[in-house]
Amino acid sequence: MIKAFFYSSRWAPWAYGGGTLLFSSLWLQVQMTVAINEWYGRFYDLLQNAASYQDNSAEGISLFFEQLISLNYITAGFEGSPSFAVIAFPYVLLAIFTGWFTRIYGLRWREAITFDYIPRWRSVEHEIEGASQRIQEDCNRFARIVESLGLQIVRALMTLIAFIPVLYSLSDKVDVPVLRDIEGSLVWGALVISLGGLVISWFVGWKLPGLEYNNQRVEAAFRKDLVLGEDDKTNHADPQTLQGFFAGIRRNYHRLYLHYGYFDAWSTTYDQFMMIVPYLAMGPGLFTGALTLGVMVQVSNAFSRVHGGFSLFLHNWTTITELRSIWKRLHEFEHNLDRYAVAVPA
Repeated sequence: MIKAFFYSSRWAPWAYGGGTLLFSSLWLQVQMTVAINEWYGRFYDLLQNAASYQDNSAEGISLFFEQLISLNYITAGFEGSPSFAVIAFPYVLLAIFTGWFTRIYGLRWREAITFDYIPRWRSVEHEIEGASQRIQEDCNRFARIVESLGLQIVRALMTLIAFIPVLYSLSDKVDVPVLRDIEGSLVWGALVISLGGLVISWFVGWKLPGLEYNNQRVEAAFRKDLVLGEDDKTNHADPQTLQGFFAGIRRNYHRLYLHYGYFDAWSTTYDQFMMIVPYLAMGPGLFTGALTLGVMVQVSNAFSRVHGGFSLFLHNWTTITELRSIWKRLHEFEHNLDRYAVAVPA
């Protein structure tokens, strides 16, 4: 799976050149999110002080629209502070390109794996169960998940690199006992809570990969009898036999959904709690005058970004579970290809 794309001279330009282009695009997007976080501070401080412009409302309204849609940053030679529109419009264009190119990258990876398997499979005389499904369906699903999850992992790492210093500096604004005495308390808090959530998630969802793997096996048995029945309905696709196969599918799905229910209950509770954590840490300072509304929003956004990076695996646990199941099946398929490979005479 990895060697077919990254260790192949044919696919190396795509693997490494395309990867470099994606990394560069993601890094630019992350820098734009940092700029937007700084804009939050300016914009919400303006809103907090809106009452001070009652005697000169025209000036306040002018500043309001300047923060939202002004192009002065560009016309002034990129000096001063950019408006939201100046940051957001390039971000949207870059996000569209990144999404499109990531899908192309995933498709090339799938092609590399598929045409690495096909000649090896054709040279094997022993029948390998589910070979067609491994080559067509699992390669496709592997590429799609890696495309999506890989993009999220790289973006999360870059976000952590960019936002940890921001959140670390904002930790000086914390005015809560114990936390205010810890340097970089918001960063350490996000890390500890995220790691704790990940450990609990591991225990709550530890049965899911095995159930996903079993699910594919019972689905494959059901599908295989249907495929054989297309050519020979006399000996295959008997309703009672199919009913037996489907009973296995139903039984496995009920177990799978039960365990997903446990996991969903935990992850939803965790996410709802994390929404208020930055407010619990920073809220008192808003009333004591230690920080402004703009700083409060900056902290909330930066904390959300850092926590999101730390909690990537928790928020994608079901996707990772599916990927582990696919990896297990493809690894088993590769093992069988090597096991039954016909030696070529010298």
